[in-house]
Amino acid sequence: MINRVEYMHQKGFLHRDIKPDNFLMGLGRKANQVYIIDYGLAKKYRDLQTHKHIPYRENKNLTGTARYASVNTHLGVEQSRRDDLESLGYVLMYFLRGSLPWQGLKAGTKKQKYDKISEKKMLTPVEVLCKSYPSEFISYFHYCRSLRFEDKPDYSYLKRLFRDLFIREGYQFDYVFDWTILKYPQIGSNPRTRASERTSGVDGPSMDKMERAPGEASGRRNPTGSLNQSDNYAQRPRETVSMSLKEIVSQLSFPSRTIGW
Repeated sequence: MINRVEYMHQKGFLHRDIKPDNFLMGLGRKANQVYIIDYGLAKKYRDLQTHKHIPYRENKNLTGTARYASVNTHLGVEQSRRDDLESLGYVLMYFLRGSLPWQGLKAGTKKQKYDKISEKKMLTPVEVLCKSYPSEFISYFHYCRSLRFEDKPDYSYLKRLFRDLFIREGYQFDYVFDWTILKYPQIGSNPRTRASERTSGVDGPSMDKMERAPGEASGRRNPTGSLNQSDNYAQRPRETVSMSLKEIVSQLSFPSRTIGW
């Protein structure tokens, strides 16, 4: 997911509407591929020839989705690369937590609701937002919020945060996602038999045939590891469905040779 945002930035554009709805997984042999969609609010942030950055401005109307908007966007500051990445952080916490503290706030008008979301977001320390989750998520937010308007983010540093977490948590790089197991339970039933299942005609995605794009594969934890988050999310209401930690860090951690658009 960081790769996708980085690629847009390399091409001179901001997405400006980073949210779960705008990330999709591929099908078939591309089922391990992450795609970023919906460029209706995208904006060029620099001239591709001169590389001159757009000027800093204030008193801008909120562009994007308030739930995932950066603090500076709420404050009316012109968006830049830092804001796409901060928004991605809120997406990750939504995936992990199942909801965000500023959801469900009631207000009479859209502006009043945006103001309430902004206030709640600014009053919620990242340490509280990320409580009970790995400290890498706190580091991610602190880094994004420390960037100045024209700063080029260190995407490699952010990906390395989650790559190291992936390794430390003992995840296996095996292309098996939570949703893969829900659809094809036989794949996740016994890790020792997966190889034979994939060659014995069992219906389902062939992990060996999937395009090897390291940035897109999910990992399963080694049997000795313990998982803080419950994987039994299929029974929860849609609004509170959360992804397990392994899905998040695997989608963030590894570089990809292929860009999904």
